[in-house]
Amino acid sequence: MIREVFMPALSSTMTEGKIVSWSKAPGDKVEKGETVLVVESDKADMDVESFYEGYLAAIAVPAGSAAPVGSTLGLIAETEAEIAQAQEKLKGSGASAAPAATPSPAAAIPEPVAAAVPVLNGAATAEATVVSTGRMVASPRARKLAKQFKVELNTIKGSGPFGRIVAADVEVAAGKTPTAPIAQSIAAPVASVSVAPTVSAAPAIPAAALAGEIAPFNTLQQAVNRNMVASLQVPTYHVGYTITTDALDVLYKQVKSKGVTMTALLAKAVAVTLKKHPLLNACYAEQGIQYRSQINIAVAVAMPDGGLITPVLRGADQSDLYSMSRNWKDLVERSRAKQLQPDEYSTGTFTLSNLGMFGVDRFDAILPPGQGSILAIGASRPQVVATKDGLMGVKQQMQVNITCDHRIIYGADAAAFLQDLAKLIETNPQSLTL
Repeated sequence: MIREVFMPALSSTMTEGKIVSWSKAPGDKVEKGETVLVVESDKADMDVESFYEGYLAAIAVPAGSAAPVGSTLGLIAETEAEIAQAQEKLKGSGASAAPAATPSPAAAIPEPVAAAVPVLNGAATAEATVVSTGRMVASPRARKLAKQFKVELNTIKGSGPFGRIVAADVEVAAGKTPTAPIAQSIAAPVASVSVAPTVSAAPAIPAAALAGEIAPFNTLQQAVNRNMVASLQVPTYHVGYTITTDALDVLYKQVKSKGVTMTALLAKAVAVTLKKHPLLNACYAEQGIQYRSQINIAVAVAMPDGGLITPVLRGADQSDLYSMSRNWKDLVERSRAKQLQPDEYSTGTFTLSNLGMFGVDRFDAILPPGQGSILAIGASRPQVVATKDGLMGVKQQMQVNITCDHRIIYGADAAAFLQDLAKLIETNPQSLTL
């Protein structure tokens, strides 16, 4: 029997994916649950596994090429005798196939984090089961071997793409001879990215752009483009507010040494304020206003190779400041390595966009699809202001600007939210540490 390998839908917004690498070559044996290829979706690299045993007979879409969701990427034959038949079938369909190769036992096959997408003789499934253990990720075979050899995965340093733990890593840790040698990852991580627990620095300009040529959009940029065009269909408005940050700055100096980031402080302040204003955490639905059961703060992060992603601090109103800061640092690191899972970047209910670190005074942010509000945060600067006793003084102030969906949130609602946010930051920021 010959089965097709389809391009899976790894997220609700994914329309096409790019083949990062094939983990198998034509003619290679494929085990059930083994990684066949790595696909770059709109915001992450995911592994596609086979639900069947057989042989990779032919590759229709080579590494580096993109294909729409549901399209045929390759063929898997149940037996070696069917490999030639599968290649003829692919040629007959008009698709190009990579020639069959003799399986090599020395071939290093990385087995990164698994998105268990079945290889079916029908339409591609839209569901993906992602295997993750916090910051450490391991392939299904690696986890199986770890259980068999009684090896703790968190004690192993992975040699797979982005530090993923593969079967050979577990075998070495258990003192066994690896069935396949440990080699360099097929999908190499972003090189030399300095990760800070804040919104990222500006991405590098592609070399093609410097040469006056057209640099094609990557999959992440294409996804951002689609979302922004969709956002323009929503009637929005902007409300600005000036917030004095002297008290917040004092608190930040006190907790910075404990690993607390300014991003976490702002996210926590927004989340606490949203508890009093659930309408700002809601979104538009055809039937009415969709109120959310959780307050999930998404924060925009620019990616080094272009585009942006919004890692999500889930349950931000209930998380303590120190845990939130550790979580944020982890999210940023994994977002740069394209290791975030869909629920870590697509479940935000309210978004923060902070360009203040670049010295930007104020700006308007575009509303993300599926949300009712996004808050743009400018730089905190010393300003000369009049004090209550009629004298002049200098205070640190920042400009914030909220963008709202006017179908569900009116100007007075947004103004009341900003007023309470300012009151919290200016008069009682210490409460954020409780």
